[in-house]
Amino acid sequence: MVLKDLLKSAFAIVAVSMMMVACTNNDKPAAVEQKVVETTKAPNPFPFYKSIEIKPGYYFEVVSWGKGVDSVGGFLILMSDSTKQNYKSISVERQGIITDAWNMDLDNDGNPEIYVQTLVRKNVADVNVYEFNNDFNKISFPGVSSQKGYQGDDKFFVKHGELFRSVPIVQTDSGKTTTLVKTLKYRLSGNSFSSSEVKPREE
Repeated sequence: MVLKDLLKSAFAIVAVSMMMVACTNNDKPAAVEQKVVETTKAPNPFPFYKSIEIKPGYYFEVVSWGKGVDSVGGFLILMSDSTKQNYKSISVERQGIITDAWNMDLDNDGNPEIYVQTLVRKNVADVNVYEFNNDFNKISFPGVSSQKGYQGDDKFFVKHGELFRSVPIVQTDSGKTTTLVKTLKYRLSGNSFSSSEVKPREE
C-alpha cells in the first residue's frame, strides 16, 4: 500500500514537472527573424540644379530636365519670395547643356537678371537671360559665332560686377596659325545688350 502511494506521488511529481517545462517553453517568445533592408538614395533626376539667393527669403532656382539626348530638353526658373508670399516660375525649351547659372543687375534698375549658361555645341557657349520684375522677361543676348576666326572655347566671367566674355579668334597669316583671345565687355540698357572689346588692362 505504501509502495503504491509512493508510486502515485512520484508519478504526480513527474507529471507536474513536465507540465511546468512545457509551459515554460511555450511562454518563450518565438525567435524573430530580422531582415536588414538596405535603402539606396534615389539618383538626382535633374542634370542641373542651382539655388541663387538674392537676399534672405528671396531665391531663384534653376532646374534642367530632359531624357535621352543631353543637349535637348527644358529648364525651369523658380522664384520664391517667402517674405511677400510670392512664387513665380517660367518654363523654357533648352538647346544645349546647362553648365552654370548666376544673377546680376547689370542695368542697375533694382530688378535681378538670371543668367543661364549653356553649351550649345561641343565647345560653344551661350547665355539665356531673364530679368524678373514681378514676372519673367527674356532679354536677347548677342552671339559671337559670326566673328571671323571664331571656333568656340569662349568663356564667360564676372569681375567687379561686370560681365565679360573671352573669345579665342584663330588667325592664319602666311601659313602660320595663331590664336588671339579677344575680351568682350557687356552692357545692358533698356533691356538691350551691347558689347565692346576691351584691352587686358581694362578688364
